[in-house]
Amino acid sequence: MSMDWNGAWNAVIHHPLFGIAITLGAYQLMLAAYEKTRWIFLQPVLISMLLVVGILVSCGLNYAEYRKSTEILSILLGPATVALAVPLYLNLRRIRQLFWPTFTTLIVGGVLATSLGVTLGWLFGADHMILMTMAPKSVTSPIAMLVAEQIGGVAPLAAVFVLITGVIGAIFGPGLLSLIGVENQAARGMALGLAAHAVGTSVALQESEECGAFAALAMSLMGVGTAVFLPLAVTLVV
Repeated sequence: MSMDWNGAWNAVIHHPLFGIAITLGAYQLMLAAYEKTRWIFLQPVLISMLLVVGILVSCGLNYAEYRKSTEILSILLGPATVALAVPLYLNLRRIRQLFWPTFTTLIVGGVLATSLGVTLGWLFGADHMILMTMAPKSVTSPIAMLVAEQIGGVAPLAAVFVLITGVIGAIFGPGLLSLIGVENQAARGMALGLAAHAVGTSVALQESEECGAFAALAMSLMGVGTAVFLPLAVTLVV
């Protein structure tokens, strides 16, 4: 009976859909808990990540097997990002009205988001490889990993910095913006999208459609700008 139970358990945890099931289940569970409590530290991305890690460790599954079983989620990340064009289209008129403030915010905010992280790392004595890995921390993981590799950083570590940046921005961003009196939905969206990329955009979409549209715009243009200009800037400086 024990052998039958062990065989059944192994069949479950090694099933191709097991990784997807625990990933989606953990996120939905934490999302429901967050919406019910609104406790800022119960951030769904952060807590569901820790929950998935705990499940994988307790089941004895390695990362390679988990990654293989969740490849479909990585594939769907592209269409999900493209779908952010919907709130952009719905708020196109508003975006046109605020073109110059939006453009200025992208330039100033993008430069600050990149340079401040690198400067702090340099002040704390981080070596060149770590600095180059931290530089693209405010864009989505695929872009950050590619750019980090191009400028001498470590792609997997860049993804970690991106995740940490997004989670911290999602946890503290809305509260800090309210604390300093930023209530304009366009401004809040730009700040969240620039500083906290996709995770910040998901929080902005929960606030309002306009906030989400400007967050998606900021995230998209920040990604393009980082991919084009950061390698050029590093080449000129180094």
